[in-house]
Amino acid sequence: MLNDHAKLVKFFSQCDEVVGRKRLQKMIYILKKAGFPFEERYQFHFYGPYSEELTLRVEELCNLGFLQETWEKKSNYSQYRYALTEGGEEFLEHYPNMTFPRMTGLIEGMNGKSSRFLELVSTMMYFDDLTREEVEEKVQAVKSKQNYTEEELQEAWSFIDRMLQQ
Repeated sequence: MLNDHAKLVKFFSQCDEVVGRKRLQKMIYILKKAGFPFEERYQFHFYGPYSEELTLRVEELCNLGFLQETWEKKSNYSQYRYALTEGGEEFLEHYPNMTFPRMTGLIEGMNGKSSRFLELVSTMMYFDDLTREEVEEKVQAVKSKQNYTEEELQEAWSFIDRMLQQ
């Protein structure tokens, strides 16, 4: 029953913290597309793939005391930080066979990237039924305000290829 929650707690156990709700959405989506067994359904939204199910599960994990959500006000926006609690660590003890050995490296790779870049990567992965050329056209159409450059698109393709090979 709580397997899907445990998968998310396992994800958080491999991160020091996740800064930003958008970043969290993109990281889980990218991991799902890389073959990890996250069950949350995604739809396309303003900032790329978005899962209401993920939002609700994270809220439940916070309410259960397994995750700590911290809100901070920045100059012109609000930001959320998520970190695993001691209760979350104890919860994971009930799932000793839940291991995702390659996840840590992928998380580290994503943590080194901006939310803008993760939005680009996840959007490109969302349209995986199209050719690369069609994906680029689609991304430029649905993300026209982002003005992604050819260099950013190529960096995203390289990142996706590395993610899927690990």
